[in-house]
Amino acid sequence: MEKIRIGFVPAHREPFDDEWAVRMRKRCLDALAKISCLEVVAPDGKLTPGGLVRDDGDADKAIKLFKSKGIQGLIIGTMTFGDEVSALSIASAFKGLPLMLFGTREGPFTADGNRLSDSFCGTLAISSGLYRRKMPCLFAGILFPEEDIFNEKMSGFVRVCAIMDSFIGARIGLVGPRPERFETCICNEDAMMLQFKQRVVPTSLLDIMQRVKTLKAGSPELQKIITSMKKEADLSILDSEALKNLAGLQYALRQFAEEKGLAAMGIQCWTAIQEVYGISLCYALGRLTDAGLLAACEVDIYGALTMLVQHRAALETMRPHFIDWTIQHQEKKDVFLSWHCGNAPPSLACKGCKIKVMSHSILSKPLGEKNTVGTAEFPLKPGVVTLNRLTERDGRFKMLITRGKIIQSNETLRGSWSWVQVEDLDKLYRTLVKEGFTHHASLIHGDYTTAVREACELLAIDTVII
Repeated sequence: MEKIRIGFVPAHREPFDDEWAVRMRKRCLDALAKISCLEVVAPDGKLTPGGLVRDDGDADKAIKLFKSKGIQGLIIGTMTFGDEVSALSIASAFKGLPLMLFGTREGPFTADGNRLSDSFCGTLAISSGLYRRKMPCLFAGILFPEEDIFNEKMSGFVRVCAIMDSFIGARIGLVGPRPERFETCICNEDAMMLQFKQRVVPTSLLDIMQRVKTLKAGSPELQKIITSMKKEADLSILDSEALKNLAGLQYALRQFAEEKGLAAMGIQCWTAIQEVYGISLCYALGRLTDAGLLAACEVDIYGALTMLVQHRAALETMRPHFIDWTIQHQEKKDVFLSWHCGNAPPSLACKGCKIKVMSHSILSKPLGEKNTVGTAEFPLKPGVVTLNRLTERDGRFKMLITRGKIIQSNETLRGSWSWVQVEDLDKLYRTLVKEGFTHHASLIHGDYTTAVREACELLAIDTVII
């Protein structure tokens, strides 16, 4: 993914030591330069004296610089006491962007017993001003930039900025009506628009199918998709017509998403598609997610948004899996089956596992009748995972945040699946029940609980942490 551009405000206040402030600014920039996926935008010595921000004139110059670069987040650091008015002026100019505040540790006393910095004091002047302006911020602490915690906090902030940059104003596709018996997949478009400036972009299954009809069997677009599928999966169950239709539907969905600038989609993956084509879209959804277009089953819009949050928290280095909380393990404590019909991104397959496209395990008909095909079935690779679910009641959003570990299994099960071990499954399940979370969630490899929690803090999304 492209680097996240973040503005850095090295705040300084006279009469504290200019030389100390300039050195501290350089130390901060050197430390920030080591963080991957981060592009720092900061005033230099040509723009302001010493590259510091100490008064209204410096603030105006920094604001123009940051606007010209299109920053996606803001870091304010007190190099000394820090001038609160100029720092707050910059923060106000970018209200709504994610904001991180930190203070630097104090230097030694001078020979005559005076202090070089007073950052410990000045940081409070700035934080109180942010609070007065109702501008939420994250706080890294009082630290030196060479400390490990500085890298940890700033690396996490990059992930927070990535989440918010995509989440605010996101366009989410709604492809077909939700399944009639799935009240669990309703969403509140008013609340999404008001709080996050998001937009749901609907289309009909008929429109998607019409797009498929315009594609010729030997078209380069279809052949490229079919060749890619044959390389990664066993497609022997698919006849040529089913293969063409599955590839065509994948192409049509991506075409729709690109035309509308979508970040994710909730898709009606069976029923009408099943009746017309005799296929399910599971494998296509997994491949779309693998390509960076996040696709949730059963027209679950909040599920698609959850996937978007996870994908950006991982800086797009890992793909999420849209799952059901399916069953408890019959023997092992605190283990549940994370499962869906066959929609997992192929990149998540365990090492050495063969991806096989099968008939739909839920929609299968009696032997002898034509079955619905199109599910990519395999176990996911083991490792630490983050589990999330966004939901909303009465216009108030909240996010489940927990983590677990996929454990290795030699079983042969239907669908795309993994056994996930958590710290306390009974507590987790009771929380799902009591807090009104549904049976859908999103799983992603890696621990992104802190980034998701901090993004929710800035987005005013309540968190339920297990």
